[in-house]
This record gives sequence, structure tokens and C-alpha cells, in this order.
Amino acid sequence: MESCSFRTATAPSPFPSAPSSSSSSPRAPCPNLRFPRPRNGRQIAVRRRASGFDAFPPLPGKVFVDEAIGAEYGEGFETFRMDGPLKIDVDYLNEKLQECFLQRIRHAMKPDEAFGLIFSWDNVIADTDSLKLDAWRQLALEEGKDIPSATHVRKSILHGAADHVLRKVLYWAKEEDKMEKLKARLIELYYENLFKLDTPVEGLREWLDAVQTAGIPCAVASSLDRRCMIEALDRMALSKYFKLDRKPSKCVVFEDDPRGVTAAHNCTMMAVALIGAHPAYELVQADLAIAKYSELSVINLRRLFANKGISFMDLQKQIIEKSPPKRRLTVDTIF
Repeated sequence: MESCSFRTATAPSPFPSAPSSSSSSPRAPCPNLRFPRPRNGRQIAVRRRASGFDAFPPLPGKVFVDEAIGAEYGEGFETFRMDGPLKIDVDYLNEKLQECFLQRIRHAMKPDEAFGLIFSWDNVIADTDSLKLDAWRQLALEEGKDIPSATHVRKSILHGAADHVLRKVLYWAKEEDKMEKLKARLIELYYENLFKLDTPVEGLREWLDAVQTAGIPCAVASSLDRRCMIEALDRMALSKYFKLDRKPSKCVVFEDDPRGVTAAHNCTMMAVALIGAHPAYELVQADLAIAKYSELSVINLRRLFANKGISFMDLQKQIIEKSPPKRRLTVDTIF
């Protein structure tokens, strides 16, 4: 399973940043995927832009990359690949992954198996906000600095570019050399914390048990590289739950970010929003919003598709009901 992101990051950096000097670190090659030339319609833009630091070769993948625009603006989402730009037509995937005759029969008898669930890694599977905050706190301790408790500072730390936070929010660095050193140490601290992470978001394991019992396949969407993602799932004992072979229009995305919700819809998927990193009023576009996994049941998933059917994102012809013919009134004369 390739790790894809419905968010906006294109690589495993938890701290988006302005472009920096590019270098590569060793990693296992990814398989080449071949798709036809995109047609007019929805597309998923797959592009890899990354920059890293030779000072830390043990770190998996690349760090400090631009935060790019994805499917939330109708252009698709981006993933971390070795072979450069790649265009994936969502309509093509929906057509290519149509069920065969035997699958349709099975799904008629077990309709829950017809759908798939895609979980975002950040704050949906793992509490990555805590990892980011811990990395910043550790960096502050090492540098003898203080992090203000103001709300806007916390928001910048969690969602802003590391360059901007260091220069404009915390005022820790002015010189470029100092900036690069702090960014490199920051990402190193983040991955040190990530490698220790062995607990998923509360209630996730029980929810995955329920959907596995119902025969619903699942997948993970992340900007982490494949090796790092598999190791993280192994530490959490979650690897057994994730294997997906469903077309986009039959998938439900679990997200915590409103951009991810919009991206899911643009890729013909339903979206369930997990309230926490963003308040409920910012997630109103989601088909369903929950505060915790214990609020969910498999019946909720059935209801997501109940109103629109299995082809809920397909174009439909508008049916105009003809009014019944008017009854002709006659006057009978009785003699």
C-alpha cells in the first residue's frame, strides 16, 4: 500500500517550510505505477519535492518541504514517490476498479464489504500534534528559550512553517546558518519521538476491530514514507487492519483537517471528520463529524451511502415527473 496524503504535505516533514538545499537519503525504491494519460475530469496530481540534511542520514525519507496545494482546490492530492510527477485520473480509477460479477454478488449479500475506509495518519491514527509540541519544547529546553503560551503561538507551531515560526513568531534565529541548524535539530527530535510512539488515538483499535469484523477494508493516508509508516503501524500493532482494494467513489476518508475533507470530496469520496485539531464549525463540510471513535458504528457507514446509493458521486439525470392528465369534467343530464 502506497502512502498518500489528502492533506497538503508531499513528504514526511511534520513542519512545512520554505525551500532549502536539496539532498537525498537512502531509502528503498518504490514500485513504478503506470497510468494512462489523464483525461478531462478529476485528476490527482502526484509530485515529489523534498529537501533534507546530510547531517542526519538515519532519518527516514526527506524533511522540510513546501506545503503544496492538493485536491482541496480540485487538483488532486500529492504523494511521496521516487519517480517524479505522476498524474492519476480519479475517474479512471473508479472505472478501472469496478467490481467483477462475483464481487457484485458477494457485495449484494454483504453490502458492508463493498466500501473502504481511508484514515489520515495525523491526529486520526496517531496524536501527531503532541509529537510536534514535544519536539518544540525539547528544542526550547536545549536552546534555553521559552515558548509563549498564547493561542496564536500554539497554532503557528502546529500548522505553520518552521522558518516562519523561528523567525517571526519565536524570534530564535536571524542568520541562515542558525536557522538551518535549528530546523535540522527540530526534525531530529520529532522523529526520535515518532520512533517511540506505540499508542494510537483513543478508541481507534476498537473501531478497527468492528470494521474488520464487518469485512470492511482499510488504508492509511500519510506523508510518511512507506518504511517509516509500516514500522509505526507495527509498533502500534495495527498493521493487520490495513489493506484496501476499492475504487475512490466507494471509500470514506477519516480526516481532522477541513482541507482533507474537501480533498476527499473532490476525489469522489465521503468524509468523516474527527473533531479536535479543528473545531466542529470548521468541519461542517464533512458528511459526518465525531468527537471520538466510540460514537461510531458500522450502521453510521451504511447511512452515509444510504441516501445516494453506491454511485453517489456519479452524474445523474434529473427525472422530471409528468403531471397526471387532467380529468375532463362532464355534466350529465337526467331526463
